[in-house]
Amino acid sequence: MSEPTVVTGHAPFGDHQTWYRVAGDLTCGQVPLVVVHGGPGSTHDYLRNLSDLAEDGRPVVHYDQLGNGGSTHLPDRGADFWTVRLFLDELDNLLEHLGIDDDYILFGQSWGGLLVTAHAATRPAGLRGLVIANSPASYPLWLQEAKVLRERLPRGVNEVLLRHEAAGTTDSPEYTEAMMPFYERHVCRLKPWPGDFLASIMELNNDPTVYRTMNGPSEFHVIGTLKDWSVEALCPDVEVPTLVLSGRHDEATEATVRPFAELVPDARWEIFEESSHMPHLEEPERFRQVMTEYLDSLG
Repeated sequence: MSEPTVVTGHAPFGDHQTWYRVAGDLTCGQVPLVVVHGGPGSTHDYLRNLSDLAEDGRPVVHYDQLGNGGSTHLPDRGADFWTVRLFLDELDNLLEHLGIDDDYILFGQSWGGLLVTAHAATRPAGLRGLVIANSPASYPLWLQEAKVLRERLPRGVNEVLLRHEAAGTTDSPEYTEAMMPFYERHVCRLKPWPGDFLASIMELNNDPTVYRTMNGPSEFHVIGTLKDWSVEALCPDVEVPTLVLSGRHDEATEATVRPFAELVPDARWEIFEESSHMPHLEEPERFRQVMTEYLDSLG
């Protein structure tokens, strides 16, 4: 098993640049896996270990979505710029730039899962398979379930969160500290948090423009432009074999994930019993096994 070659570069996207990383050879004959990260406003770093799948010969593409990481930062742009359409167009542009738009598989994690569902619903001719990982089918569902999870936090924690949210002081250190029990239970249960996950958190904190505009101040207080967005109506239009992944302790609870399993015509749902929102980090061996079996099934 040889170490795959790694190439990085930038894809011109209008006046901007999308940073990408390719592990493996895009001309090898195997269908590449394109990894779409969450946030919106995170980076590829926390999903970096998906490059391990390239050891089996399949190229793996990561990229940083516009506004973060190695891609162009635009901290002065407002909500009218940061739209779902922008990120769908960026994905289309990257696939075309890399010359793989006629033959590819998509992996979308968290917000990335909604994004790839919207992409797949257009029935692109080159899409061969879809993985929707730790994603809610709608943000209204996400918020409904977040309320349930918040109420189960240790005594007094949710009260602190609610007080700051009502006062508009979510940038206070007390709010940040009170967020941690939720993150430790429902985002990543590993202690300490892995370096790749911390790298994405640091990148997001360095430029929170996209996250705060589209999502909000935290995972569970979504007050940005996505708060009413859903892809439930698009699920029946997904025509490719779809693998749905979630963790037993996931902030994307079973209620938020179930529409994918029920509405996507050819979907299979795998739940990782020891994981929350990051099964690829929390249960990496089983994650790789499940992914390899799925990818092999596509031929």
